[in-house]
Amino acid sequence: MNLDDFSDLIERPDSGTRRDAEERRERLVVPAGALGRLDELGEWLSAAQGSVPVKAVRQPRVVLFAGDHGVAGLGVSGRQAGGAYRLVRDVLDGVSPVAVLARRVGVPVRIVDAGLDCDPALLPEDVVRNRVRRGTGRIDIEDALTVEEAEQAVQLGMAIADEEADSGTDLVVLGDLSVGGTTPASTLVAALCGTDASVVTGRGGAGIDDLAWMRKCAAIRDALRRARPVLGDQLELLATVGGADLAAMTGFLLQCAVRRTPVILDGVVSAACALVGQRAAFRAPDWWLAGQATGEPAQAKALDRMALVPLLDQGVTVGEGAGALLALPLVQAAAALAAELPEREPAEDAEPQEAAKPEEESLKAGETLKAEDSAAG
Repeated sequence: MNLDDFSDLIERPDSGTRRDAEERRERLVVPAGALGRLDELGEWLSAAQGSVPVKAVRQPRVVLFAGDHGVAGLGVSGRQAGGAYRLVRDVLDGVSPVAVLARRVGVPVRIVDAGLDCDPALLPEDVVRNRVRRGTGRIDIEDALTVEEAEQAVQLGMAIADEEADSGTDLVVLGDLSVGGTTPASTLVAALCGTDASVVTGRGGAGIDDLAWMRKCAAIRDALRRARPVLGDQLELLATVGGADLAAMTGFLLQCAVRRTPVILDGVVSAACALVGQRAAFRAPDWWLAGQATGEPAQAKALDRMALVPLLDQGVTVGEGAGALLALPLVQAAAALAAELPEREPAEDAEPQEAAKPEEESLKAGETLKAEDSAAG
């Protein structure tokens, strides 16, 4: 498998449709610009759908990829190493932030176990049936995956994207359920942006103290040394310093772009996977939105590299797709406004011209009087 092959498969959203959407926006009763970024969102969604006016988002879905990371054993996370299955259990039991929000807005949640480090019997079969491996290697001293496992994970993500597209999902909210996931994510961002570990090291979703931050920074530094020699091959990069969940998310994002399915990104993990996807297919980010700013430096750097501006900045660091899910109603509102606001009547466009006629007649009358005065003189 070569991820660069996606470059030939992914096309940009239809530019002609976007121009038609922009022209329609100019004709609406609400002045252009009065709705701020909602105008831009409506036009983006219209181009992604290939439809003017834009269609309502009727079948959104939250998709969460789950995995444990061996580097969490170094004490770089605020959560216990190997405990990602508890995050999954909380979502399934409806007591996590993303579960509460999804229930509130009526959006189904799908969880995919790509690399949890737990007994499969602890979770439902539909969650664990696609697992690539149990946990990942410690990326500061060893590869996260074999290249074969990385390829299997990417193909898993692609298969999930196809299943969602085939089932009618018209927009995906993408998130992760991981322990230690921000460390490989930050490593990927630093490697692809050519920056040092200290520039991208944040405190993660659960928050860590200064000593844990220093351990995390050191782990990213050591992982970066291992990542730089394989920068030319995105699949090998994911195998070296990524993880099963990150590789699966990368494959999912790329295949969503192939299938013309829009995606809202959540935090630093999804942003890092998107950055790997951009490296493979430069047109792919045109299909993605940044749902929220988490304050993680690696996320900010990745989004800046992809020219994606977050829709929200509420300081939500919990992960799990919760922040991106908060942005979903904004996208739905943009679609509703673009589709349902009426256009101006043609008579309204003609009124200013008609109002100018008396003024034109007064000017002509004045010119006639001046001509008569000149003749009399």
